[in-house]
Amino acid sequence: MSTASTATPVEELAGAFVTYLETGRAAPGLLAPEVFLDLTLPRWRVQARGREAALGVRRHSHPQPGRVPRSRFDPTATGFVLEVEETWADGGEQWYCRELVRADVGPDGITELAVYCTGDWDTARVTEHAAQVRLLRP
Repeated sequence: MSTASTATPVEELAGAFVTYLETGRAAPGLLAPEVFLDLTLPRWRVQARGREAALGVRRHSHPQPGRVPRSRFDPTATGFVLEVEETWADGGEQWYCRELVRADVGPDGITELAVYCTGDWDTARVTEHAAQVRLLRP
């Protein structure tokens, strides 16, 4: 018995974005050819225009595939907002970050991305945080 997907096209695009975060491979139609990326980090800001330039920012900042153990999707009038946690390994370290992503969507995929990142936490920072803070929710 097969069940039809009840996901909207925007939900499917958000799911494809999470898959991209985990694999580093962008599915065709994920990003519009002239997508605009505005990435804000704790002490830096980067912008890029165009699919390859936007993908290049990701390859530079997170060259390794990882996992998105938690995410939250909220549709908007123009696309979606995703809240994600990412983990990955690089240089013998385990890394962690949280990001809020606002995406505008058009017929060719995501047309604008605003990404707000906590910054990358290495194993020592994650351990320090766990020792000092008791989170109410994971």
